[in-house]
Amino acid sequence: MKRWFIVVCSAFLLSGSGCAKAEKERAATNKEAIGKQTKVEQEEAPAHKQFVFPLTGIKTEQKPNHRVVAVMINNHPKARPQSGLHKADIVYEALAEGDVTRFLALYQSEKPEKVGPVRSARDYYIELSKGYDALYICHGWSPEAKEMLESGKVDYLNGLFYDGTLFQRVSFRKAPHNSYITFENIEKGAEKQGYTLNDEVEPLPFFSEDVQGLAAKRVKIAYSNQSYAQVEYQYDETKGKYVRLSAGKQTIDYDTKEPVLIDNVFVVEIEHKVIDEAGRRDIDLTSGGKGYLFQKGVVREVEWKNVEGRILPYENGIPIGFISGKTWINIVPKLSIVHY
Repeated sequence: MKRWFIVVCSAFLLSGSGCAKAEKERAATNKEAIGKQTKVEQEEAPAHKQFVFPLTGIKTEQKPNHRVVAVMINNHPKARPQSGLHKADIVYEALAEGDVTRFLALYQSEKPEKVGPVRSARDYYIELSKGYDALYICHGWSPEAKEMLESGKVDYLNGLFYDGTLFQRVSFRKAPHNSYITFENIEKGAEKQGYTLNDEVEPLPFFSEDVQGLAAKRVKIAYSNQSYAQVEYQYDETKGKYVRLSAGKQTIDYDTKEPVLIDNVFVVEIEHKVIDEAGRRDIDLTSGGKGYLFQKGVVREVEWKNVEGRILPYENGIPIGFISGKTWINIVPKLSIVHY
């Protein structure tokens, strides 16, 4: 091959053209082809996403000005699997009565077709909802929650007054585990009550740094020794997200069978007090304390602070934020029930 190349080059030199000229012509042709390819790629590139969803940090092409909607969702074993949890930007999980938790699901970037089962209000869930100026959705209330809602502190829709209209009972479950509401009916109810559904939502802090910490591929939270009260998060390396399990069963959507996938699992230790014979609790959301932040299969020991109604992670007094995506915040009475 080399001998053939020398012969060819000699021929070009003798003809006055030379190999250098041939190389220049070939380079020019290649440059032109690359230029055309780059132009095609630029023409096919998607439009620049200039906005960001405030509660997930994910980029979007349209300005996200929808008000946050906060829904109380039942987590009794007879209410599983639920509808709509997989679409929530943020989910708070905390004890209601006994050892059964309840969810406060916050929706802003996505709207599930329906949500439920919807359950009754508690005062500390209302306080968490207020941190996002959310429209609060519940079905029933405790005495403390009733007082808060009737005082006009938050906008709300209560299934007690819309049972069979905005809220519908399903036949495959028994009360109080069978109340559902669609997002269409949430919007109808808001319009009926004169509530606005437009809002400039204050964004959460997000960061794009590499996540560092101790390996934590699996997290277990035992709200009691009963299997139905035990929560587990498992890190799926192929998805780069955590899947959630209750009583050993993966948390999926009842209607679509889509799994709940989570980017930030924030576990916070908060003082609990039982305040009545029904086992209702008072939970101190203001004092701050210790916590664990799980991201990308690693964990950091952090502190939590209440910043204008939002529970946020700090490290050495400095806010550290979340990675972009969905967040679950587990409120526990003590960190000793958390194992990883």
